[in-house]
Amino acid sequence: MTCQEHCTLPNEIVEGIINQGIDYIPEMIRILINLAMQMERQAYLQAGPYERTPERRDYANGYKPKTVSTRLGAITFDVPQVRKGDFYPNALEKGARSERALKLALAEMYVQGVSTRKVAAITEELCGVQVSSMQVSQAASELDALLDTWRNRPLGRYRYLYLDARYEKVREDGQVRDVAVLIAAGVNEAGKREVLGVSVALSEAEVHWRSFLQSLTQRGLHGVELIISDDHAGLKQARKAVFGGIPWQRCQFHLQQNAQAYIPRKEMKKEVAADIKAIFDAPNRQEAERLLALTVEKYQEKASRLARWMEENLPEGLTVFAFPAEHRRRIRTTNMLERLNREIRRRTRVVSIFPNEASCLRLISALLMEISEEWLTGRIHLSFEN
Repeated sequence: MTCQEHCTLPNEIVEGIINQGIDYIPEMIRILINLAMQMERQAYLQAGPYERTPERRDYANGYKPKTVSTRLGAITFDVPQVRKGDFYPNALEKGARSERALKLALAEMYVQGVSTRKVAAITEELCGVQVSSMQVSQAASELDALLDTWRNRPLGRYRYLYLDARYEKVREDGQVRDVAVLIAAGVNEAGKREVLGVSVALSEAEVHWRSFLQSLTQRGLHGVELIISDDHAGLKQARKAVFGGIPWQRCQFHLQQNAQAYIPRKEMKKEVAADIKAIFDAPNRQEAERLLALTVEKYQEKASRLARWMEENLPEGLTVFAFPAEHRRRIRTTNMLERLNREIRRRTRVVSIFPNEASCLRLISALLMEISEEWLTGRIHLSFEN
């Protein structure tokens, strides 16, 4: 297409739409982009066609075809050339940026739990581009650097530290195995919640927990006044080794659930739940311990195993009474992490079985990073004033 043809484009576009309707849209896009590139080259040269001027910085040198995949299919554009400079039109560079954005969008779709096969099918339908599962996985891996930086960012002082673990299925050496996903969240000096870290490994053993907790301190975590968690296997020894001396609050919600295993008769469940709730809702530690003693005595004969369990375990749920009354409701359980687990479960259910630990860590890290950013920009969770 010559320059003169470019100059008459508006009428050409109108006629094309009249004659061909929406089928003319790809050609219209081609014409408009070509026109924009032509105008860009003229601005770059600082001279019109055949114009003699001392401001001219270079000379036009024809056109070079370039085919670009778009949502409307493949379109071949005429890219203007210059003789000496490194001119390249922004109008087409935006197409290149769109191509990179498409890859990131694919990665985001993968992060949101869409399988690679579905991503490929959706991309082909919406974008007119056939993308292989391998390309989708490669696009997802572009997130790794960002997520690694987030997982290893410096930490500061966090008054309350919440710890939890969940399991996901991963294919390892031809077998499907359960990996432990360790998650740490905290409340910072401003009273905002924040996800502090995540780790994925084939075991929830003490060595995994210890390595994870040590990584938090190495990143600068300090000033922790209370650790809130369930009684996870391996966590107790790791917590004592890394955070020795810091009080521990065992999740009251999980204690309520654990008690169900020691109730001898089904009809006793509501009564036992009410008695435990009364202990946890006591106004102070002294009253809670008094109610606990009465409850243990109450069940000594009709549910001796339950009574022993209560006496040994329920005191671990009373540490919260040493902290401000206005904080207790939010630091007596790990409910703060329940939203995280629900969201993770919703997304990972689509994937079902991860191809490796790295893909599991990538997806869960991206979800946690997103939620953590929402927390930090949201309202204050706890107030430390006064």
